[in-house]
Amino acid sequence: MRSNLPTAFLGLLTGAPVINGLYPQDSGTFSNPASRVRPRFRYWLPDAGVDADAVIKDVISAASIGSGGMEFLPFYEYGGDINPMPLGANWAKHNFGTPEFNTLFEKVLEAHEERGLVMDFALGPNQGQGVPAHPDNEGLQWDMVPFTAEVSSSGSFNGIVPGWGTGNLVSMVTALVKSNKTITFEGSGLAGPQNVTYDDFKLGHRTLSEVTQRVDRQGRTRLSFPKAPQGSHYRIFTFYERLSKHKNLKFTSKKHEAIFDNGSYAVDHFSGKGATVVGQFWDEHILKGNIPKLLARVGNYAWEDSMELTYNVSWSKSIPVRFQKVAGYSIKPYLPLLTFKQNTLGVQGAAPGPYRCTLDTEDEGIGYINDFRATLIDGYNEYLTTMADWVHKKLHTQLSIQTASGSSLDVLAAVPQVDAPECESLGYEDNIDSYRAFSGPARLTGKRVVSNEMGAVRNAGLQYHLPHLVFQVNRAFMGGVNQMVLHGQSYSGPYYGTTWPGHVPFNYLFAEPFSPRLPSWNNGLKGTMDYIARNQHVLQNGTPKVDVVIYNKQSASTIRRIYQGDDLLARGWSWNYLSADNLNDKHATVRDGILTPDGPAWKALIVENTQNLTLGSIESLGSFAKKGLPIIFTGGAPAYFVRGDGAGRKKFKTQLSRLLKARNVYTVGPGKVADKLKSLGLLPQIQTSANGTLYTSWTETSKVGYAFLYADMVRSTGSVTIRAKQSPFYFNAWTGEITPVLIYKQDKGFVTIPVNLAGNQTLLLAFGDNLTRSPLPKYHVNTAPSNVLDAQSVKGRGISLQVSRSLTSSKAVLSNGKHVIIDGRNIPGSFQLSKWNLTAEHWEAPQDLESLDTAKRNTTHELKTPTSWTEIPALANASGVGYYTTSIQWPPKGAPSGSKSLGAYIQFSRVVDVIQVTINGKRLPPLDVTNAVADIGPYLKEGKNVISLTVPTTFWNYLRTIITELESSGSQPLPLTLQSFGMPLVVATEEGLVGTVTIKPYQTLVC
Repeated sequence: MRSNLPTAFLGLLTGAPVINGLYPQDSGTFSNPASRVRPRFRYWLPDAGVDADAVIKDVISAASIGSGGMEFLPFYEYGGDINPMPLGANWAKHNFGTPEFNTLFEKVLEAHEERGLVMDFALGPNQGQGVPAHPDNEGLQWDMVPFTAEVSSSGSFNGIVPGWGTGNLVSMVTALVKSNKTITFEGSGLAGPQNVTYDDFKLGHRTLSEVTQRVDRQGRTRLSFPKAPQGSHYRIFTFYERLSKHKNLKFTSKKHEAIFDNGSYAVDHFSGKGATVVGQFWDEHILKGNIPKLLARVGNYAWEDSMELTYNVSWSKSIPVRFQKVAGYSIKPYLPLLTFKQNTLGVQGAAPGPYRCTLDTEDEGIGYINDFRATLIDGYNEYLTTMADWVHKKLHTQLSIQTASGSSLDVLAAVPQVDAPECESLGYEDNIDSYRAFSGPARLTGKRVVSNEMGAVRNAGLQYHLPHLVFQVNRAFMGGVNQMVLHGQSYSGPYYGTTWPGHVPFNYLFAEPFSPRLPSWNNGLKGTMDYIARNQHVLQNGTPKVDVVIYNKQSASTIRRIYQGDDLLARGWSWNYLSADNLNDKHATVRDGILTPDGPAWKALIVENTQNLTLGSIESLGSFAKKGLPIIFTGGAPAYFVRGDGAGRKKFKTQLSRLLKARNVYTVGPGKVADKLKSLGLLPQIQTSANGTLYTSWTETSKVGYAFLYADMVRSTGSVTIRAKQSPFYFNAWTGEITPVLIYKQDKGFVTIPVNLAGNQTLLLAFGDNLTRSPLPKYHVNTAPSNVLDAQSVKGRGISLQVSRSLTSSKAVLSNGKHVIIDGRNIPGSFQLSKWNLTAEHWEAPQDLESLDTAKRNTTHELKTPTSWTEIPALANASGVGYYTTSIQWPPKGAPSGSKSLGAYIQFSRVVDVIQVTINGKRLPPLDVTNAVADIGPYLKEGKNVISLTVPTTFWNYLRTIITELESSGSQPLPLTLQSFGMPLVVATEEGLVGTVTIKPYQTLVC
């Protein structure tokens, strides 16, 4: 039974949500968020025999740049799949749960407690999908193995059935193959796309016959068949279940005395028995000494990765009985339909199955597949709830799992079962719509946290720029994610078979092995970490409110844009998705025409004609409509989500026809949903009017409402109108500053604020009582010309406007009716900085590659304009840190005499990685890497002003020149291996200061 845990939300800037109902947790302030709401690193521990002091040092170093702690993952080279156990290592002695592991685990927990951090931890080695166990434990992973054989033209079969001895025979089925063909398609393999070939059989649905009882104890059978029609033949299909022996940690061992000698086995994920195996292992081997108390104090999430288990057919020994309960009939005659793409689609794209069977019916037998997948999700949810119950009771932490990710299941049906459901940027392809689908059930069921494994990018190892990370993070935020676990942090100490620059998980293939060895670690990464933390502070401490919800039922979830209309996005509507399974959840209630009013408070439910409705969902929609929730069908009537033999189709048509005629149910054409919502008197919480695409979201506490805006890909200029009676404030997530919005209009309970966001830039607005704790002006600016760059509150003096150069004069209109002349004709114009002095600090391998110490040397360069290192011959293959200096005279030429109120902005047209700015020896707050602009007025002085920049690079441009000399865990970098498959090394990437650097003067005008 799932435990429904209470969550208490805080007010404005600090708070203490109750985690697991056990004890309050401080979330800090917006400026300085507490560890629990900060991003964490997935920490790849090579094995438990490494230097514990180096691990503790890594904990401390991560905290110093803004991490809230670690997601502690005993990596073992991806369970032995990326690299085998290197020479010198002993993965049996240092296996998960051994005394050596427990000693290290306790030390890492203590290090987190001493520094006020929190720690997530994998439930098992590698990805947490299993634990060391006896190989015959029936709680381990099962597999279904299919075989088939053609019956000869004589029409008889006499002999051993196909595959006999493979495992326990579950079913033997015969059928007439009415047609067959061989198909080849391009699948996704380890080295990239590869051709996959399979046999495609069309079966006569009336000829399916389950004849398992005809097989004797020796595996022999005698069968006779009618004469097959011309062009057809009969086939025998056999299906065997067996323990898969799939290991999430494998290595060669000379002894097999203890369970640790055999690595670790994946557990059954379609039955509660799998979770029981994990719990029993922890009880017997890990929960000893001080570990239980430490877990209760600093443990955050017990965690498991995506479902990357390989099967022939996804299976559990409990499936036949469970299927009978779920579907109401036996699965055995229909097993031939379940042999193709019924495994882990995310990792078995090139192994979908040897053959595919469909029926000669209208739906080709998809109803049986839907019932099978419904059975799998039933078993998987039992696994999740059993695991969650144990984690709550024994570990006193919460559970976070990448629910059903990569599987042939309806992910949305599994999301509600864990405390912090997790998705991933890699598998979700940074798709905002897919994130909104994932977060929908989480919002429905009141999850405080929706987590994301953030930043895994293939072919980007050690070449991952921070603006790319911010791009991915912002899209996840806009999709409803509010916790980032960065992928990841590498162990910085020595390891077997590893050269400089140290242990690199995934052997240089995936982004990003963050560590102090990277130039950006101590040169700007903290600014990005704090940006993420401040947004998470807001998004985790409030209740997300979403405008509408869209129906989305898939028996196997896919990553795609789901809602096809542009109308909702164009007008600022926000949305989530719910599956048919979610509509039956106890939280899916309607009050006063609002769905889940105490949660996301959806104002309407939308169904596209491309969707498939279940009979149960029609009943739910009808109930919602009766209680006043608008149900809007767009593009026509949806289709039937087939179950079994499709016998429910007639009932479906009758019930759908009745629903479409019901009160509060509407049908509109494609792209007309927003119009219908408006005609019903409904408005989005945030209305947008802009020349680009603006995504919106709204979060609120009891005292404050937060508007979160995101400009998708390109600049977006215009305005947003928000229903709010309180004062608006800017919450700057890059600097931590909170300042009043002073240029806006108010009208009948709505506030309209101008926006000008660069592509991929976000804006966080807050509405509340005075959030700055400083007196606010008694008026504001209603309208201002475009050369007013900013408006600031001046204590005791009102509002100061920062006015840049213009060709004509204009005016600003204040809320008190006053008109202010804005004359920028005498203000100096913008100018670009040139004549840069660059000191390039080269980060290179030491002479002895066995050393982990980076060799550093400097070269100097004179640049007329910012230039990528790849365009500077001496730096074309270099990596490290660039220190740039130039100077300006202030005030600039052309400035009126006595221009004491003259200031300036510095603007960078592009940021490749990160830029830290110092003016006259004083460091500026971190720049927004999506729109790198900063007010330098307070830092300028009369005369010469020195501008210094610190610009780190990635490591790739240098590493690629010596990559043949590098090793990690005894193996060469994977990019070299992939070269043998025809994949060239990634070329050198643009690095350093590029584009233009502009100084834009302004005059301060108090009004």
